Amino acid sequence: MPPIASAASAAFDTGPRRVRLPVLPGRAILPSVLAVAAFGAATAVASDYWLDAILIPFLIMALAGLGLNLTMGYAGQASLGTGAFMATGAYATYNLLLRLPEWPLPVSLVLGGLITGAVGLVVGLPSLRIKGFYLVAPTLAAQFLIEWALNQYPWFSNHTSSSAISAPRLAWLGHDLSSPQGRYAVTLTSVVLVTLTAWKLVRSQTGREWMAVRDMDTAAAVIGIPVGAAKLKAFFAGAAVCGIAGALWAFAYLGTVDARSFDLDRSFQVMFVIIIGGMGSLAGSFIGAAFIVFLPIALSQIASNLFGAAIDGGQLQNLQHVLFGGLIIALLIKEPDGLAALIARFGRRLARR
Repeated sequence: MPPIASAASAAFDTGPRRVRLPVLPGRAILPSVLAVAAFGAATAVASDYWLDAILIPFLIMALAGLGLNLTMGYAGQASLGTGAFMATGAYATYNLLLRLPEWPLPVSLVLGGLITGAVGLVVGLPSLRIKGFYLVAPTLAAQFLIEWALNQYPWFSNHTSSSAISAPRLAWLGHDLSSPQGRYAVTLTSVVLVTLTAWKLVRSQTGREWMAVRDMDTAAAVIGIPVGAAKLKAFFAGAAVCGIAGALWAFAYLGTVDARSFDLDRSFQVMFVIIIGGMGSLAGSFIGAAFIVFLPIALSQIASNLFGAAIDGGQLQNLQHVLFGGLIIALLIKEPDGLAALIARFGRRLARR
């Protein structure tokens, strides 16, 4: 885990400085189509290891980062309850699939996200009175409270002795989706649909209200924007997206999880995704997730090639953490707005040349 203090101070800086990427319809759709085509082709050429260990967690972490970005990056509401929202989505979807097996998988995923959104709405109520760094306290309390409740009451886990839940058989329209290709297809489809919905949302009246509240809530109230309603909408939307990500993490990636799989470390990991990628940028959620997922693998391969068997696995992992944390700190110093801003600036320089 990278050093928390430096990253957290940047994360809670929800001032007016934000990445502004000019997005025209044609320029936005073409990269999205190319990305979907590239990831869709991965089902035919990627091995099961790549699907299970790399591509699926990358997409899910990007989706969780997108949910936190709606709440924190666009609306400026600090949150450390991402892990709790992911756990809520996983357990809610599990109970829907278990107790209402006649409902199709997409319906259970959507309803699990909506249930999580309702929980996020309750967690966001303190934002009507407090803001900024102080809002971390109630979201942090929700992180511990929800994790405790899921472990304490066995009904949520169908009375299993370990309080863990296992993925039921994933199937839809008679097709078995339990294979790596099937789980990847479910994950990719969910991420694409949720991302398109979020893309429309942040460019709607609601998204403009979020950004006005983030930049200066007093001025937003003066011009007639319902500040309280905008904050609660941000918590609902962000929690709902994180809930879907949590359900996919449980059923499409790990297969068996408990509430401890979504602890505070998970919340910080998702926060690092948007800090590195860029807050207030949908593309930054995917860039940050790629950094989090792919860079440790690359560092491990480089260290193995350089040192070979000279160091054991524990030392190699510590070296990886040191390099990873150093790169994050250097990135925060060089470009506080994240990799999305860095890539955008590089693109503008290329365009001028």
